[in-house]
Amino acid sequence: MANIMAKDNQPGREDEVRLERFMKHKPPTFTRGEEANHWWKNAKQRIGAGGVVITWEMFKRDFLIKYFPADVRNRKVVEFMELKQGNMSVAEYAVKFESLCAFSPHFNTPEAEYDKCVKFESGLRPD
Repeated sequence: MANIMAKDNQPGREDEVRLERFMKHKPPTFTRGEEANHWWKNAKQRIGAGGVVITWEMFKRDFLIKYFPADVRNRKVVEFMELKQGNMSVAEYAVKFESLCAFSPHFNTPEAEYDKCVKFESGLRPD
């Protein structure tokens, strides 16, 4: 067990570990193979231009733009902006907050950390 934890904590392995954990859930297979391969080839050239290492965040952003329609993303942004704790526990609210926050680019930068905290706190019940 200690060997596994040490292996997981090696610098630069975060994305690899995240992928391994994701694959344990046996996600559905993407069946649009040729289209996806073509998209990925073009995306690598575009976002990895000049030898830039493509991070998970860069890949995710491009993937969502291509395969997650703007109207659905916009509904998620609105849902995030209107999110209140309501009857949820703080833990449930935090999980919902983080999942919806992913769709609001403004809140996903280091500079916006304060705004994100204010948004989170403003959605809490005044208990």
